[in-house]
Amino acid sequence: MKTIGLNYGLGLLSTLSLVPASAEIKLKKPNLIIIMTDQHRFDALGCVNKAVITPNLDGLASDGNLFTAAYSSTPSSTPARAGLLTGMSPWNHGMLGYGKQAVNYQYSMPKLLKEVGYQTCGIGKMHFYPQNNTQGFEVVINDESGRVDDDFFMSDYRKWFHSVALGQNPDKTGIQWNSHRAGVYALEEKLHPTTWTGDVAVSTIHNFSGEKPLLLKVSFARPHSPYDPPQRILGMYEGVDIPAPVVGDWVPEKWKETKVDNSRDKTAAIGAFGDDYAINSRRHYYASISFVDEQVGRIVAALKERGLYDNSIIVFLSDHGDMLGDHHLWRKTYAYEGSSAIPFIVKLPKDTKTVVKAGEEIDYPVEIRDILPTFLEFAGIKQPEKMDGCSMLPLFQSKKPKWREFLDLEHATAYWKTNYWMALTDGKIKYVWNRATGAEELFDLEKDPYEKENFVTSKKYDKVLEKMRKAMLVHLSARGPKWVEDGKLKVSKQAILYSENFPEAR
Repeated sequence: MKTIGLNYGLGLLSTLSLVPASAEIKLKKPNLIIIMTDQHRFDALGCVNKAVITPNLDGLASDGNLFTAAYSSTPSSTPARAGLLTGMSPWNHGMLGYGKQAVNYQYSMPKLLKEVGYQTCGIGKMHFYPQNNTQGFEVVINDESGRVDDDFFMSDYRKWFHSVALGQNPDKTGIQWNSHRAGVYALEEKLHPTTWTGDVAVSTIHNFSGEKPLLLKVSFARPHSPYDPPQRILGMYEGVDIPAPVVGDWVPEKWKETKVDNSRDKTAAIGAFGDDYAINSRRHYYASISFVDEQVGRIVAALKERGLYDNSIIVFLSDHGDMLGDHHLWRKTYAYEGSSAIPFIVKLPKDTKTVVKAGEEIDYPVEIRDILPTFLEFAGIKQPEKMDGCSMLPLFQSKKPKWREFLDLEHATAYWKTNYWMALTDGKIKYVWNRATGAEELFDLEKDPYEKENFVTSKKYDKVLEKMRKAMLVHLSARGPKWVEDGKLKVSKQAILYSENFPEAR
């Protein structure tokens, strides 16, 4: 018997592993594992950016495949997670920007998989509404990062923290939840929510028993700010050359005028705080990812110890990115790559027949909504007609699969009135239509992956621009006259946050 040396307190978890660590579980249906981070941008992986230290995630990409055109269609937490939960596009699950999720959806990942015999468990940040909602998971052990939206709510992480460190302040580091100011975690490393999430996941895997296959979602609250890694992890980045933010030639002058005020906690969405400030934030952000990477290594090791790894599909992703000062923007809700492009790794069960080799990159455009349909295919469940994500299995099994041409991206007004946009991309070209103003942007991601140049006025791109305009017209025409009128995209300063398909009146 293997003892896990942890004291979770309050009866949340046992300190004793009830199943021998060497005991292997033999199941016919594959286990379905999601490992998720929060606000993790596409290029913050070692296999993409040599400044980032992520050996375990790089190893997962070597065992599986890294998707190089992966996106969050509505890049903020709750709508992105609604796409994961339902397998639907923003218009069809109903959330076009940041708001509260529905209490119930017609289809949800844990409900569908529980019906065909899966043991379902969610660990970490869920961001459901209300906060104690399980959305069909049989077990949820949550960390909501100190957010309290409902009366009398306290997350399982906070309960555990007070059971082992009563009298201490879990927010002692003193950095606000949406700040981009950085600092070192002020408490013992074992109390950090990243450690806790890894500990709970490893303990759950070691204690898992029975004849059911497993649906396990492990959702880390970092690297979302506060950027607060332990000093041990931050020390790994001493002497590492951290890339400075990029600034496009299209950036409005007013975005460059923000004055630096080091006496205030930085939560601004727009801020030209200088390269030194941004690089310091990035160093701590990368270290927060390296800290998560260590926990991913522990989770993978636990799956291997239990004999679950080979018979599991493992998806690693984030809900959205983080601008980190690119174009003088911070946080998320933008069409730009730092915000909307995400890390996305898929490791298939060992016996899956594929033509794509392990370690190869896949450049077809995929999105969070595609995870549930993929899981349903592996579980032998017919995909509901209303679910508009696509199973990704054909991307592994054919060199020329039938696939979508463009992904739709959008976000209702956030931070300021004109930050209201729709976009289409195939990972090579991105067209952005700003609904509040009618302004257009066109980026050539192959030539210019950090979107430093807006090609919308370049004659070289006239045909591409016309094609993208027509594609946007087709995409939005299905929504009716509020969106397209007389064959033209309709400008509107009145943001629509919930579509008519949202399952509850708001």
